Amino acid sequence: MSGTNTDTTGRDRVWTVAEHLEDVLETVRPLDPIELQLLDAQGCVLVDDVVVPVSLPPFDNSSMDGYAVRAADVAGADDAFPAVLTVIGDIAAGRGGPPAVGPGQAARIMTGAPLPAGAEAVVPVEWTDGGLGAGRVTGMRARSTAPEGAHGQVRVFRGAAPGAHVRAQGSDVRAGELALAAGTVLRAPQIALLAAIGRGTVRVRPRPRVVVLSTGSELVQPGEALGEGQIFDSNSYVLTAAAREAGALAYRVGAVTDDAETLRTAIEDQLIRADLVVTSGGVSVGAYDVVKEALATLGEDGGTGGVDFRVLAMQPGKPQGFGAVGPDHTPLLALPGNPVSSYVSFELFVRPAIRTLAGFDDVHRPTARAVLRADGPVPSPAGRTQYLRGRHDPTTGEVAPVGGAGSHLVAALAHADALIVIPREVTAVEPGTELDVVLLS
Repeated sequence: MSGTNTDTTGRDRVWTVAEHLEDVLETVRPLDPIELQLLDAQGCVLVDDVVVPVSLPPFDNSSMDGYAVRAADVAGADDAFPAVLTVIGDIAAGRGGPPAVGPGQAARIMTGAPLPAGAEAVVPVEWTDGGLGAGRVTGMRARSTAPEGAHGQVRVFRGAAPGAHVRAQGSDVRAGELALAAGTVLRAPQIALLAAIGRGTVRVRPRPRVVVLSTGSELVQPGEALGEGQIFDSNSYVLTAAAREAGALAYRVGAVTDDAETLRTAIEDQLIRADLVVTSGGVSVGAYDVVKEALATLGEDGGTGGVDFRVLAMQPGKPQGFGAVGPDHTPLLALPGNPVSSYVSFELFVRPAIRTLAGFDDVHRPTARAVLRADGPVPSPAGRTQYLRGRHDPTTGEVAPVGGAGSHLVAALAHADALIVIPREVTAVEPGTELDVVLLS
């Protein structure tokens, strides 16, 4: 790590948010590409340009149920003087059709079926008598009593210009054109295009595997009964959910008791399926903050120094840890245990790390400028960048704080859609001040 400090001066250093983030992103590298089936590649970043091998559509085909005709044969047709054409056969999608359509002829054709030779346009069935030989059908196809495959004649009551109701070959994309550029995130529409041009697999950066652990002997799983002095474990849930929203395959291990050996064993057991490990709790200076002790023997070389514990000039989220553990130097971010501190730390540091591993070009949440709406001055601690939970109104360009500044206020977090950024040199912000906001939705 470029910013790891092991001497007394380094340990006493206070890091800015930007410095800590830079250190994280300089250490984390995109995962190696792999070939995946299309549906397995959903949400992943494309590694290579994809060129169209075959034009789409691959042939001229009908966009309507109707009759394939020569434009000259139906020119000027109307109710009084319909064009009467000989039906030479049927063409269904995926099947062969009749021979070429000649003068005075038509072929009954279904949506998606190839346009036969000689035909220039398709007349919708609603513009004809449906091949009954008499009477006009309006708005629906008449039920014919003729045997299957019977041909006969069709009366056409409206003309069609060349190309009418025909999907021309290559009208979507042509062979040799760029279908998708490297760096494209594969969502449902991109998966559709890849399938339509015949790609069964694609080379992508895989979704990062993120293992989430929370620490604390006081933590109880939701659904269980609380004992004296216990609280429910919300951190492992919010961090796992946030990792999935960021594009990761996230695995929630749950709560680990305040025992260094237990935590060390839990992390070692999880490294086999982790591209990134995230812990919460145990990173401050308390007597039972065991994360530092547990990670002391999980360094890059099996010894100390793999994880650096830092003080950041921010609120919430002052204590942070970052490093690499295990034989594969798996990145690990150790977050504080207070729920809001943990979540804010995730948004600022873990989410960019996940998206870097996944190969995204833009790894950060979008930001905006917004005018503070509040009842009075909003205080902020001197020397720390504060991240207040807020509600952002893009219509008015305003943002209002939600709840207080306490790092335990989960209810306020649940109603926030932005983080209000108060610079570290500011100790109070007046209503009407324009600030940066990090948009969370």
